[in-house]
Amino acid sequence: MPALDEILQRHPIWRGAAPAHPGPAVPTGYPLLDRELPGGGWPAGALTEILHNRQGIGELALVLPALAALTAAGKRVVWLAPPHLPYAPALAAAGIDLAQLVVVRAPGRRDALWAAEQALRGASCHALLAWLARPRYQELRRLAVAAETGAAFVALWRPCEAIHESTPACLRLALEPAAGALAVRILKRRGAPLATPLLLQVKRPVHAAFHAAFQTMGRAAFPSPAGRGARADRRLGLPVHA
Repeated sequence: MPALDEILQRHPIWRGAAPAHPGPAVPTGYPLLDRELPGGGWPAGALTEILHNRQGIGELALVLPALAALTAAGKRVVWLAPPHLPYAPALAAAGIDLAQLVVVRAPGRRDALWAAEQALRGASCHALLAWLARPRYQELRRLAVAAETGAAFVALWRPCEAIHESTPACLRLALEPAAGALAVRILKRRGAPLATPLLLQVKRPVHAAFHAAFQTMGRAAFPSPAGRGARADRRLGLPVHA
C-alpha cells in the first residue's frame, strides 16, 4: 500500500489547513495582501465577497490599483448597479482608463444578476464589481458559476450582516476602519482563514476624493434611466447602460 504522503503528492488533493494550489490572479496592488492570497492577488475566474458596513473607509481604494492595471492594459471593467454615481475625476486620478470602464444600471436584483451573467460570459469583461440587494444563495451560486466561465476578477459588495450566511465565494473579506488604515480580515480563502487582520495603508488621495465625491452628491442613488439601451453620461464621462 502506498504511503499517505505519496498519495497526497501524486494526486491533486487539497488539505483544508494548507494553502490551495494557486490559480490565476490579479495583483491587488497591496503586497501585504497579495502575500496572504493564494495566487498572489484577487482570484480570477472566481467570486470574491467584500463585506463592510461603513462607506468611505477605503473600500473602493482597495480594488482601484487592480482596476487601474487592468484598464491600462486595455481590459474592460464593469461596475454593476453601484449604489452611488461613480466620480470620473477620482477614477482617472487613480489611474483608471475611463474608456475601458462601463457602468450598468439594473432596476432589480434579478435584472442585475442577468446582466452579471451576460457580462461574465462574454469575452470582453475582465473585472466585474457588483452590488446586489440581498442575494439568495442560489443567486450567488449562479454568479460564482458565471465567474468560472472566464478569467475575470469578480467582486461582490455586501453588508457585514451577511457574514453569517453561506456563500460559494472562494474569497471573503471584511473591512473596518483602523486608526488611519484599513483593517482587512480574511474570513475565507483557498486555505486556512487568517486569524489576524491586515492593516493596509490605502491610497489616501484616492480615498479622500471618493469620500468627497459621495458627500458632494449627497450619497444619492442612481437616478432611474430615462430610456432603454446604452447612453453616454456626459457629467461623468462614463458609458452607462440601462
